[in-house]
Amino acid sequence: MTKKGQALSVLLVSTLAFTVCFMVWMMFGVIGIPLKKTLGLNATEFGLLTATPVLTGSLIRVPLGIWTDKYGGRIVMTVLMAITVPAIWLMAYATAYWHFLVIGLFVGLAGGSFSVGTPYVARWFPKNRQGFAMGVYGAGNSGAAVNKFIAPALVVAFGWTMVPQVYAAIMLGALVLFWLFSASDPAHLVPSNTRFSDQLRALKDPKVIKYCQYYSIVFGGYVGLSLWMVQYYIGEFGLDIRAAALLAACFSLPGGVLRAVGGWLSDKYGAHSVTWWVMWVSWVCLFLLSYPQTDFTVLTVTGPKTFHLGLNVYAFTTLMFVLGIAFAFGKASVFKYIADDYPTNIGTVSGIVGLAGGMGGFILPILFGVLMDFTGIRSSAFMLLYGVVWVSLIWMYWTEVRRTPVMGQDAPASPLSRSFAR
Repeated sequence: MTKKGQALSVLLVSTLAFTVCFMVWMMFGVIGIPLKKTLGLNATEFGLLTATPVLTGSLIRVPLGIWTDKYGGRIVMTVLMAITVPAIWLMAYATAYWHFLVIGLFVGLAGGSFSVGTPYVARWFPKNRQGFAMGVYGAGNSGAAVNKFIAPALVVAFGWTMVPQVYAAIMLGALVLFWLFSASDPAHLVPSNTRFSDQLRALKDPKVIKYCQYYSIVFGGYVGLSLWMVQYYIGEFGLDIRAAALLAACFSLPGGVLRAVGGWLSDKYGAHSVTWWVMWVSWVCLFLLSYPQTDFTVLTVTGPKTFHLGLNVYAFTTLMFVLGIAFAFGKASVFKYIADDYPTNIGTVSGIVGLAGGMGGFILPILFGVLMDFTGIRSSAFMLLYGVVWVSLIWMYWTEVRRTPVMGQDAPASPLSRSFAR
């Protein structure tokens, strides 16, 4: 097979593997609904249940990125997927709340696949196509939407225990396909004399910290909302689980699939320009989504009149669809920053940034539950995200917009990134 053919094969099979891993990672977003009723969970406990797999999938991203740089993506991805299969299967036999939390930690390892595939795929493509390649791979985020199509049907037809059993079989099949059609290139490995401490120097780079902030909203927000939206639709609009999951997929699907488009736009117009517009579109959407259902009375010349303000299910879903598109573009543009600034250290830096995004996906569902238990307002979840976007916009303005002469021109690389390049 030619080098170009190998690159295409690696991209396709890696994207398939990541889609399956992400589908498994988001499993609790659907099966958590019947479990919440069975176990009698409040909103905070439900948030912790759905977020538990995200914790380990986030914490392991840095070592996985480093191991990918050192040993290659093919072997690391294969081992990672193989480890998760038994844990997914055992989920069907859990009965107590703590069972689900403990097993969920092992199932969550599947979420670390992002930090393996990103550097693995990127190194098979030239610099001017890396944004698009990483965007295609990142479209595996659509596994969150696939989960919302498959899991509700299984829950309704066979009960929630069928979901982890089917998912374990799917993961095993994806593992076999990945091993058969992926490839290795020794030239993609970091030299063996590279020290662990040298790779972790990226933690001291303020630009990496900034990219972590950006990714905590575009990816962390995407994960958090993907886990939260099914129960939100059920509680806010009184839908059944199948209708709620279908509408929730209107956010998850474009938020995953269109990441490839975001990668292409980032290659063409630059990571800065795309990310800047992503933040502003997100700001507008979250402002509107934050407004709770409200009835207010106005004293008029003809007497008191009561008015209602609030989003109906159609307006809400439309805004979520737009927000999903914005997050998809933003996830790709943040990693275009990384590919541009850290071409020889993509694995480590993407692991660090991925960790920040994953931790956002872990913390946010818990905070969503705490805020709802405390305020009784479901839209408080969007109020929280609105504040996070404000932080990103302000940070970007002071560090990039004021220092970038041309809006389409990315900020110059930091001294650390240049030292890595050397």
